[in-house]
Amino acid sequence: MLVLLPPSEGKASSGPGEPLDPGSLSLPGLAGARAAVLTELVELCAADEDKAREVLGLSEGLRGEVAKNAELRTAGARPAGEVYTGVLYDALGLATLDAAARERARDALLVFSGLWGAVRVDDRIPSYRCSMGVKLPGLGALGAYWRGPMAEVMPEAAGDGLVLDLRSAAYAAAWKPKGAVAERTATVRVLHAPTRKVVSHFNKATKGRIVRSLLSAGAAPASPGELVTALRDLGYVVEGEAPGRAGRAWSLDVLVDEIH
Repeated sequence: MLVLLPPSEGKASSGPGEPLDPGSLSLPGLAGARAAVLTELVELCAADEDKAREVLGLSEGLRGEVAKNAELRTAGARPAGEVYTGVLYDALGLATLDAAARERARDALLVFSGLWGAVRVDDRIPSYRCSMGVKLPGLGALGAYWRGPMAEVMPEAAGDGLVLDLRSAAYAAAWKPKGAVAERTATVRVLHAPTRKVVSHFNKATKGRIVRSLLSAGAAPASPGELVTALRDLGYVVEGEAPGRAGRAWSLDVLVDEIH
């Protein structure tokens, strides 16, 4: 099972430690694309703070994020699973999983990123600010920029098992499963049961809880149909069925009344 996650907008500080080693990151086929984005982002933020803040869509109160980006090559790096914070990652609670579940997380989770393309939770990265919605002056819109490199590496990363796609729309734009991979892919919406509407907090928190539940239970669904069974066994209310056409991903709805 491969689980595709969005990053968090806010991130924990880099803190002390050895700086980024680009060669140590997972998916080495993305190395060239990562180097290009990193170089432009660092140079932009080091050269013109106001322009960088405009490009990155940052408010005056987040001006310090520009300076942080300018120091990405020398800032301390830490596991991505510690860098990403926010509602989904709080609910996932990587640090509080037992040893076996943490090992599963290292193998199963892949976090998409405007800067890195995608990283595993144990890849060591510095804290940064660069969403997939950013349009860099040289490389252009990052969602479009990453499509080519991702198309090269993701089919192999997906393997021959289930792909559970929990990304938000901006990050899903960087890679869309096709063909046989799409048929093994399930996307998930979380709906507030009384209103049957997507509510941001319910959506993010429940996705984090779903991943935690699967990892903690040692569940290993090999297909979207097996995922539906596994989630129902874990107590989730799931609606969805196989798509009507070949080469299409499954679309599942998880209904929740409240977040505990």
